[in-house]
Amino acid sequence: MMDFLFYPKPLAELINQLSKLPGIGPKTAGRLAFFLLQHPDIAEALSASVLEAMKEIRHCSVCCNFTDQDPCVLCRSERRDQSMLCVVEQPRDVAALEKTREFKGRYHVLHGVLSPMEGIGPDELKLKELLKRLEGVQEVVLALNPTVEGEATALYLARLLKPMGILVTRLAHGLPVGGDLEYADEVTIARALEGRRTL
Repeated sequence: MMDFLFYPKPLAELINQLSKLPGIGPKTAGRLAFFLLQHPDIAEALSASVLEAMKEIRHCSVCCNFTDQDPCVLCRSERRDQSMLCVVEQPRDVAALEKTREFKGRYHVLHGVLSPMEGIGPDELKLKELLKRLEGVQEVVLALNPTVEGEATALYLARLLKPMGILVTRLAHGLPVGGDLEYADEVTIARALEGRRTL
């Protein structure tokens, strides 16, 4: 626990716990803690929401996404294209893709990527569940983040799936809309060149 001089122990512990959230440093954690203490109605509602989510949310037995119903709404939908499967790292990635309203297939959430440095191998990901779902699948779209770990995971999955006769595709990488070439890094520009297409 961080040492917060002059803070009562419960407040110091609240700040410490809040600072463990992604993107929240000690100063922001302190502001949040004081806000919650000054607004007990919001603090109680937040606490109840966290407890309810922890109790009700689980992994879908089909796609491994977060859900309160099993199977989840997307897996139950008969409108989804069962011949296409999009593989993502985390549940939040499904939400990001769904916002586009472009992908009409089904999803599979790995809950991470391969990372030997962190001790994350194939057994730590939802790969066994993925392999059980491939009957009737003609294309697997790898929508993994363009990180070293994401690329390694994509290559691993491509080597695993291609011998099964499944088309394995990857989301295109390149320059964002509205981005300037002068501010793009070399890898992004190289990917944009590789993924160029005719007009």
